[in-house]
Amino acid sequence: MQKLLKNIGIVIVIFLLISGIVILYGAPQKTPQPVSLTQLAQQVNGGQVKTINVNSNELDITLTNGQTEKTTKEDTSGIVETLKNYGVDSQKIQAVSIDIQGESPLNSWLGTILTIFLPVILIGVFIWYMMRQAQRGNSQALSFGTSRARMIDPKNKSQRITFRDVAGSKEAKEELNEIVEFLRSPKKFLSLGAKIPKGVLLLGSPGTGKTLISKAVAGEANVPFFNISGSEFVEMFVGVGASRVRDLFKQAKKNAPAIIFIDEIDAVGRHRGAGLGGGHDEREQTLNQILVEMDGFDTNTNVIIIAATNRPDVLDPALLRPGRFDRRVVMDLPDIEERESILKLHSKNKPLAKDANLTRIAQRTPGFSGADLSNLLNEAAILAARRNKKEINMDELTESIEKVILGPERRSRRIDEEEKKIIAYHEAGHALLASSLKNADPVQKVSIISRGHAGGYTFSAPERDKTLHSKDYFIDELSVLLGGYVSEMLTFGTITTGASNDLDRATNIARGLVTRYGMSELGPRTFGHKEEMVFLGREIHEEKNYSEKTAESIDNQVSKFIDNAYKVSENILREKRNMLEKITGVLLEKETIEQDEYNKLLGIEKKKDVEEKELSKPAMAENLA
Repeated sequence: MQKLLKNIGIVIVIFLLISGIVILYGAPQKTPQPVSLTQLAQQVNGGQVKTINVNSNELDITLTNGQTEKTTKEDTSGIVETLKNYGVDSQKIQAVSIDIQGESPLNSWLGTILTIFLPVILIGVFIWYMMRQAQRGNSQALSFGTSRARMIDPKNKSQRITFRDVAGSKEAKEELNEIVEFLRSPKKFLSLGAKIPKGVLLLGSPGTGKTLISKAVAGEANVPFFNISGSEFVEMFVGVGASRVRDLFKQAKKNAPAIIFIDEIDAVGRHRGAGLGGGHDEREQTLNQILVEMDGFDTNTNVIIIAATNRPDVLDPALLRPGRFDRRVVMDLPDIEERESILKLHSKNKPLAKDANLTRIAQRTPGFSGADLSNLLNEAAILAARRNKKEINMDELTESIEKVILGPERRSRRIDEEEKKIIAYHEAGHALLASSLKNADPVQKVSIISRGHAGGYTFSAPERDKTLHSKDYFIDELSVLLGGYVSEMLTFGTITTGASNDLDRATNIARGLVTRYGMSELGPRTFGHKEEMVFLGREIHEEKNYSEKTAESIDNQVSKFIDNAYKVSENILREKRNMLEKITGVLLEKETIEQDEYNKLLGIEKKKDVEEKELSKPAMAENLA
């Protein structure tokens, strides 16, 4: 409406400008001279008047010499009668050309409309505009409590997602397949007296595909999918969230069978009584309404709620009791096989080169979620486009891993030669320790190119996924973390701030060995209890459940672990000093060493190559026999 009024205003302004220009330049050059009727009568008697144009009471006079004049007559008499009254001879009047112009009916009608009805029309338009604005405000106020959920229609094939579009998560698919079967054929379960859970809670780290697999359940069952975030229920007015919950469930029941998906349910499902508003807190009102709606479901109502959260520890116990969200599906981070399948799924529309080995990429990305892997391939595609390539090579894929973990390269950063030498020895120390210790993760790449806040980095990754870590692994990891620190000390006789992050990680691992895992001389017990206080925000509080004497023993054990790791690192680096210098020299020359080149430099054979050689020996013996 505002745009329309603006356009009308612009048209009116343009019309007025054009009218002004026409009037300005279309006006006659000569302005008529005003005269009286007496003078006009004298001019007519003298034969000086050529024509008289009569327009109502206005008289436009043209003299025989070409000059123009004007005057006004009386309303009650005509031009001839007026001139006779002023003593003009009839013959003289007949010699003058008199042209009488009557008023146009159209002009008269338009004048009436403009003078009478135009104000009424303007007032009517103003009243209509105000009424419309008021109705819009009322409609917005009435729709304030309606649900903001977005529905995906199962008939829309372009937005439909099935289990084929979700790589990995095999156990989660099997668990959710029961929901699909219930929505397809509920009588099969109801005839046996079975009750399908009304609520399914998806638990998992961010990016593990909770929303994606929820859409896949709706796509497999071919039912409407209502998607809403927990934060969309909460408003500044108390009761709006509860109203939206009621409206959401009302819409879902109309479209049953259907699925309601509430993402980040911890936004409204936190422990009640933790806020400042007491029983009138908006979140508590919304949560209460969700609980009531879930209890109010009929047995034959085919509406299932799927909620997702990565914080199950803060949810209210009433949400988790049987009859509500009583089924929990854990979405774990993908293992190596699942990572490979996720990479293949996301690379369907991306041209990969022949050297692109997704299996090796899966091996190098332990701990990556599905979202991280998708981002990795996207970054590789962007990098290939920057380099004007038609395909994505292995170089772009490996570089994207480091970009996702550490950030982009900072080649423009100028580093002093002495500082560059320190970084090279530091990273060489990490790499050499990782290659020398039995339980450490193998080195994938060593670089002294700055990325993010790191001056250089040594990238290590296990050959296979691990869910359990031994004490030997942690002890070797401590030595690897101190490798850079010890290398600087042995080479330069001093240390720099570059080892600060390594020391922090080493201290946390050593303290975890003592206080969390029971892997120290203090025995199989834990020390300290962490609690999260949900009150005015997120606050983590650690309860100290041990004495000051025990605290001293914990510190001594932590120091003992770190001191032993330091001695191991020092002994290895002293023993393999020549290898340390060799790695450092290559780093200063090339700045980056990949895994194959690094293994060749140290004379390390891959396990796969060793196994192939061992298997080939008996085969050769059999052939010779």
